[in-house]
Amino acid sequence: MITFMRPAYLGKMHLHWCDTCHVPVLSNVCGCGAATRKVQLTPPGDARPAFPADCALVNRIYENHFGARLIPEGTIALLNKVPDTDRMEEIIIGGCVVGAIRFVASEKRWEPLPRPEAACFLKPACRYVVVDEGAIPSIRDKGASVLAPGLRAIDPSVRTGEEVFILGPDGSCAGVGRAKVDADMARAMEHGAVVRTRKNAPSVCVPGHSTWEDAVVANSQVIEEAEAEAVCFVQEVAGNTDRPANISYSGGKDSLATLLVVKKALGRLPLLFIDTGLEFPETLENVAVAAEKYGLEVIRVSGEDAFWESFERLGPPAMDYRWCCSACKLRPIRNFIEKRWGECLSFIGQRRYESMRRKESNRVFRNGIVKNQISAAPIHNWTALHVWLYLFREQAPWNPLYERGLDRIGCFMCPSSDVAVIEEIREQYPDLWRGWRTRLGAWQEAHGLPPEWVTMGGWRIRGEAGDEAYRYS
Repeated sequence: MITFMRPAYLGKMHLHWCDTCHVPVLSNVCGCGAATRKVQLTPPGDARPAFPADCALVNRIYENHFGARLIPEGTIALLNKVPDTDRMEEIIIGGCVVGAIRFVASEKRWEPLPRPEAACFLKPACRYVVVDEGAIPSIRDKGASVLAPGLRAIDPSVRTGEEVFILGPDGSCAGVGRAKVDADMARAMEHGAVVRTRKNAPSVCVPGHSTWEDAVVANSQVIEEAEAEAVCFVQEVAGNTDRPANISYSGGKDSLATLLVVKKALGRLPLLFIDTGLEFPETLENVAVAAEKYGLEVIRVSGEDAFWESFERLGPPAMDYRWCCSACKLRPIRNFIEKRWGECLSFIGQRRYESMRRKESNRVFRNGIVKNQISAAPIHNWTALHVWLYLFREQAPWNPLYERGLDRIGCFMCPSSDVAVIEEIREQYPDLWRGWRTRLGAWQEAHGLPPEWVTMGGWRIRGEAGDEAYRYS
């Protein structure tokens, strides 16, 4: 059985909010001079901008369920990915978490998880209950369930297990929770719980309009200081070695920010790009665009043959059996470095907020497989919002995949991707996915695996939870 990680603190949680400018700020003072307030997030708290496609997804989920959109036009929103069985994103508007969206992998659908503060931005047109005035204090302040005697009205669309808003007679929000019974049954009840209220710590929410350009201005000093520290780090590391240097470039936001920092610190260095043969077309295009914009050489290392050779012997990589990174990235790059330079220094876009392993990594290190490469991480202590504000300020050419709902860029069929992301990729890139499914199907038939191993994603798990058929290995 696959379990999800508990929330983990991977570094200082920097996110604050300015109620004057209505923007996120990465310090306790905004660029306008006003004091900011801390935004309470679920760790690791690596919040990122919600692009238009992200906002459209959130609004579609809330509108389908409650008949009302959550994120207004002209309002900055952020998403914070939190631990769950698949994908769950907290939604930050007005300086607080107003709710979340959660992907139910077994049913391949999204569900909304509102908090009471969501009522600052939407008025539910369906899936709500109305309670007596006297029931509000215990529901709002103590998280008491909605009981049948205190129920005044219930929307006919409410079904057991669904998320609902709990409203007072005047339409104000007293809380949120899950319905324990259908609307028809609730109307007939004289006793018992109708809604189990979800307890949430109250948060300050101040709606207001702003843009990401406003956020860049508000964070100008923070970003300048972060850049200056990273530039000094790059210069110090480079000054302590005579090995040839390069920028490890993946086509993702973190390596793009690293490119900008290194270029300011040392001038033009070549981009070292590992082409696994499993890249999105937009990623390949981004490598070319970035190289042209900044006048940099691209050194391309291919890992495609190594991947398919390993696939023939080992089957598809899995979440708990990720042979792919060493086969089609680390070993090819080790061999290339040995032939071209012997040893080298690579500046990489690694950040501590990505995982516990990266948090515990040194800022300068050697990989156990690629021992002839010194890796240095200039933006190791940056959050995702540091990165994005920096890219916005520099008007850098980021990968358009981020604007299509993908929060991390890598191989299109990465087994560590959430099912939610895989479903999105399957829909957006049918040709890529058809080719991958053909490969999976051939392996499935050759090893007597059930069709569900392919159709239900069993290939992503090497152990019993994926399929017992791995007994042959």
